[in-house]
Amino acid sequence: MSALERIVSVLHSQRRDVSHAYHVPGLWIDHQQTDPQAVNPYDFYAAKLESILAAEPQPLVQGSGGGEWTRHAIVYNLFPRATTAYDHAHDGLLSIEPSADGWRDTGSLLKSIALLPYVQYMGFNTVYLLPITSVGQDGKKGTLGSPYGIRNPYKLDANLAEPALGLDVDALFAGFVEAAHRLGMRVVMEFVLRTSSKDGDWIGEHPNWFYWIRDDVPDREPGSADPHAYGSPVFTPDEIGLIKGQVESGDFTDLPAPPEAHRGMFAPPPRPDQVWMEHGRWVGQLDDGTRVRIPGAFTDWPPDDNQPPWTDVTYLRMYDHPDFNYMAYNTLRMYDERLAQPENAVSDLWDAIVGVIPHYQNDFGIDGVMMDMGHALPMPLKRRVVEAARSINPDFAFWDENFLIEQKSVDEGYNAVLGYMVFDFHIGDKLREFVTRLAHERLPLPFFATAESHNTPRAASRAYPLAYSHYTLALSVMVPGVPVIYSGFELMETKPVNTGLGFTDEMIQANPAETLPLFSEWAYNWTRPDNLVESVRYALALRRKYADLLANPDPATMFVGYADNPHFVVFARQNDGQTVALIASSSMGTVEEGTAYFPVCECDMAPLWGTDVAHLGRGSVGVEAKLGNGHVLIFEGEPDFPRLRK
Repeated sequence: MSALERIVSVLHSQRRDVSHAYHVPGLWIDHQQTDPQAVNPYDFYAAKLESILAAEPQPLVQGSGGGEWTRHAIVYNLFPRATTAYDHAHDGLLSIEPSADGWRDTGSLLKSIALLPYVQYMGFNTVYLLPITSVGQDGKKGTLGSPYGIRNPYKLDANLAEPALGLDVDALFAGFVEAAHRLGMRVVMEFVLRTSSKDGDWIGEHPNWFYWIRDDVPDREPGSADPHAYGSPVFTPDEIGLIKGQVESGDFTDLPAPPEAHRGMFAPPPRPDQVWMEHGRWVGQLDDGTRVRIPGAFTDWPPDDNQPPWTDVTYLRMYDHPDFNYMAYNTLRMYDERLAQPENAVSDLWDAIVGVIPHYQNDFGIDGVMMDMGHALPMPLKRRVVEAARSINPDFAFWDENFLIEQKSVDEGYNAVLGYMVFDFHIGDKLREFVTRLAHERLPLPFFATAESHNTPRAASRAYPLAYSHYTLALSVMVPGVPVIYSGFELMETKPVNTGLGFTDEMIQANPAETLPLFSEWAYNWTRPDNLVESVRYALALRRKYADLLANPDPATMFVGYADNPHFVVFARQNDGQTVALIASSSMGTVEEGTAYFPVCECDMAPLWGTDVAHLGRGSVGVEAKLGNGHVLIFEGEPDFPRLRK
């Protein structure tokens, strides 16, 4: 019996009437309606899973090997805890605790399985999960804690199970991966292998894998630079200049150490028999009677970053050297040359880290990982992580949570990077610069073609949300990156998942951490009638139709035109008898008129996106366009379309 069949069997065997009405959104049922319906949850989920089992298995996206299927991935980012949350009782409450019948309002992996046909309907071939591992509670943010505060990377979050079934979360995740694969979608998980929650399971067993500070040292208050309170080391401006200059030159010999006040807070790790859990946090006692505790982490670079300590996570102690028993830039990321020696590696910790991804490959069959903070792993350890995963599956994919699109990521084994398009999309000049770069430079690996991430403002929260969302959707499928849609985009969600990047002080104040879906219970508006589901489906159909052309990173396939209106974005893609051209207005609040010029001979093109028909003339004659509020026009050339000229 397969994992999916086992879940169906349990749904039938446990089937009973529920004491309170249980509703599901219409979109979960047939993908084209929004009105909620009352259902028996056992019957509803059994029918959903049976439909997946009955469907013809679909092939998975392929590539040239080594995880290069990524180049043709079309990705839906799923945060199960929030994506599938819903007020099933329709009582105006999103309950954290299961109902009396054992069903959750917060998201679960069973509900995520049921959502997969909806994801497939829109045209995705890859599901990328934000962390679903067990969540720490010491210093947690919000009511649920951050999924990045990982208590044990080998254990899934038990709160993603449905108590009504009596199945553990592992059984449900096995069913999730099986269902995704049957529907032709690969599964990518996200991991943070550099940090642990402050109440991590490993601390009690292996205290030497962690940093410890004296229990009497207070945490620094936000905005304070008190050198005697714990936080990021306080360097002088001269020291900052010296550190940055030395790191930029690649010289990691005798990097400047943090001040003695900072180093003096740290203590040697206690023995396992000297460590215990007290009021939900780990504490220890040294041989001399000194009480010690686990410190929070802080940003690893730059050394003058003014963020307060992260309250819910701590750094793993990758190297053991008496002169470097502290947390600072030169022990966390820019490893000092004296520290980063093979004999100093905490070898059993490294072995445990290397085994994490193979655990999920062997037990569940995942296809790839997004490496959060992968930049902070020692390079020898990172190589071992990649080698271990690809020894099990040579086609396993690695994605890099990195804003830079550079060869270094390729050399480290990555198949894609987050990149910076997400930050430039809403800035017309920046977007045009990036498009021009794509026409002149073959980027070393794919980037995420997306207008938002779980750390940025949502697309629908920007001015003229409907126009902007369509604008970014059209452009995302036209550039040679990996189209990525974060769940909620298609529902016009405005609430940010987290306020990590690109937020003003006013936006952060309007979205306190405890209200954010990354940390507390939250449900998307699944019943919104004016959603973008069909728009996403149409855009992704275009991407699939021209997959070989649009995913091709060769600059020879990208032709940048120009316009007499500075708000216009003009470019065409062409290769092997296929031609697709785009004209877009980056101005969301005005109607823009002008002439767009393509480097082509006289030819006709048929519209694919938008309502106008274009005729491209000879020489300097261009396309007369009148575009309102971020309007986009996409055209298709006939097979005998003339060859474009650079």
